[in-house]
Amino acid sequence: MKIGTLADWFGVGLLEGIRESERCGAEGVQVYAAGELNPMTATPGQAKAIRDVARGCGQTVTALCGELGGHGLSVAGDNKEKLDYLRRTVDLALELDCRVVTTHIGVVPADKAHPRYRVLRDACMEIGEYAAARGSCIAVETGPEKIAVLRAFVDDCGKGVAINYDPANIVMVTSDDEVGGVYTAGSAIVHTHAKDGRSNRYIAAEEFYQKFAEGGLEWAATADYCTELPLGEGSVRWPQYIMALRDVGYQGFLTIEREVKNGAEDIRMAVRFLQKILAL
Repeated sequence: MKIGTLADWFGVGLLEGIRESERCGAEGVQVYAAGELNPMTATPGQAKAIRDVARGCGQTVTALCGELGGHGLSVAGDNKEKLDYLRRTVDLALELDCRVVTTHIGVVPADKAHPRYRVLRDACMEIGEYAAARGSCIAVETGPEKIAVLRAFVDDCGKGVAINYDPANIVMVTSDDEVGGVYTAGSAIVHTHAKDGRSNRYIAAEEFYQKFAEGGLEWAATADYCTELPLGEGSVRWPQYIMALRDVGYQGFLTIEREVKNGAEDIRMAVRFLQKILAL
């Protein structure tokens, strides 16, 4: 396994964030398909600049983060525009030598008869087929549902749809087993976020993500149902988690995500923390 960072969270701009990733000892960066790199407006020159800086710094672009916003792909009437965006994100990822697009799609119902299940499945099947035809995949991020539900959903969607495993989302909201879930997700894991946190008080996962869809990070911070923390200070059992990833044969990136202002020092600390864990 290799260590990556999210370049944008260094707070110094995308290109300089890639350089900071190299300086702190990481080997890859994930970038957001938004803002200055919105795939609907990004130019070939912008993609080339990012690719050239990444190559020059010895950084792999681990994944592009597709920012769907709101309720993800849960609302059928919104999905034409959102799927167009994801197609362009897949294309942009390939320009950056990257074959993984991560995204939050909304809450997958445990009951396959639920109307929202079909909406999500149909949308993911469509974009998954597009990605697979280009040798890429859409990696659905863990969090809103139990891992067993997500794995069954991904299998139902077929080729081109996989899992971006975030252990902190699991311990902060769903209170699922972040270690045991690795064995359930297994070969469907194509990318991971190295993030930590704790649950402060109970809220149903579906209610949390419905409120989060409307209020974003600002709501999550003020509601205080959970707290994101520096790596090693939360509830994620890192040695056992890393061992589980090894057991299922995962050889990809542990991409550090620290969603706070002025998080650069926490990212550098997280790189050192993961280096120690991986050396065990």
